[in-house]
Amino acid sequence: MNYNVNEKGYYGEFGGAFIPEMLYPNVEELRQKYLKVMAEPEFQKEFNQLLKDYVGRPSPLYFAKRLSEKYNTKIYLKREDLNHTGAHKINNTIGQILMAKRLGKTRIIAETGAGQHGVATATVCALMGMECIVYMGEIDIARQAPNVARMKMLGAKVVPALSGSRTLKDATNEAIRDWINNPVNTHYIIGSAIGPHPYPDMVTRFQAVVSDEIKWQLKEQTGNENPDYLVACIGGGSNAAGTYYHYLHNPDVKLIAVEAAGLGVDSGESAATSVLGKEGIIHGCKTLLMQTKDGQITEPYSISAGLDYPGVGPMHAHLAKTGRAEFMAITDDDAMNAGLELCKLEGIIPAIETSHALAIFEQKTFKPDDVVVVSLSGRGDKDLQNYIEYFKI
Repeated sequence: MNYNVNEKGYYGEFGGAFIPEMLYPNVEELRQKYLKVMAEPEFQKEFNQLLKDYVGRPSPLYFAKRLSEKYNTKIYLKREDLNHTGAHKINNTIGQILMAKRLGKTRIIAETGAGQHGVATATVCALMGMECIVYMGEIDIARQAPNVARMKMLGAKVVPALSGSRTLKDATNEAIRDWINNPVNTHYIIGSAIGPHPYPDMVTRFQAVVSDEIKWQLKEQTGNENPDYLVACIGGGSNAAGTYYHYLHNPDVKLIAVEAAGLGVDSGESAATSVLGKEGIIHGCKTLLMQTKDGQITEPYSISAGLDYPGVGPMHAHLAKTGRAEFMAITDDDAMNAGLELCKLEGIIPAIETSHALAIFEQKTFKPDDVVVVSLSGRGDKDLQNYIEYFKI
């Protein structure tokens, strides 16, 4: 079984490029050039140098002693929260801004939910002196105010999406509309492992630095580069894709993908795509998608602005369908409590997205000798207001 993308842009039956004709030249140019560009020694050198000196990589792989004691297993945290801008998102935006430069683009657009990808895009645009427009749902703008301020300070223009549920899906729609209207000079930096081919594969390859580091860091600390389990939260799925990438074809390493159950999988207020989703097309690719019987997209819900997406990247749809990854759905309440627990046990305040991944330890029992690596995909500064309101701090 192959878990990587094939030459037609599919992971099993998921993927492809379902795009308006106006976008075909852009996407086709990217498809023809992205692997060649990424393989250039000069590109590699610049990408790796920026990851090291600007992002602060490698991010530590930290043995969480007190958390491990509580759950009687060996828990390691891959500290993506320590990257510049506070999440894994920067790995991909650095790669894509270098790609845009080599394709001669001068204007960058992006979509964002929790604001982390927007901040990461605004950051690299400031770094490279490029115009930056970020589309963000009106509701997300309200609940992620600190990240909106960061984007503006970094010189980006933040445009509210006022249609639909006014969240991530709608911001993505607006960004795609912009791209159709400005196809020549504009590169769209998609923030997740979603979108028309080659985006899911390109984003995954830029994020694969995460699993590349886990391999040598784990070998250094335990003598074995293979964990028993890899755990990551999943909205569109870029941090999960990067965490899994170098282990996809190693059946000894079990993959756990953690989705947002919201108020409960059957509550009607959820974002658990692997359970509730059916095959459909969203934002340029065929994947699992929450939808009504007549194919209208169902509005997702999660307390986490980064996980309330109605679909999931095509690679993850393939991992779910083939059973290669185990998908778990975590409610708002369980996620918030797991986040607070990490604060109290390890002195680390995680993003609410990441808290979903940490919540599995209350639901799943691991063996004392199991090595479980959790992607700590982001830090919780952006979510302090949510934590304050939830726990009445």
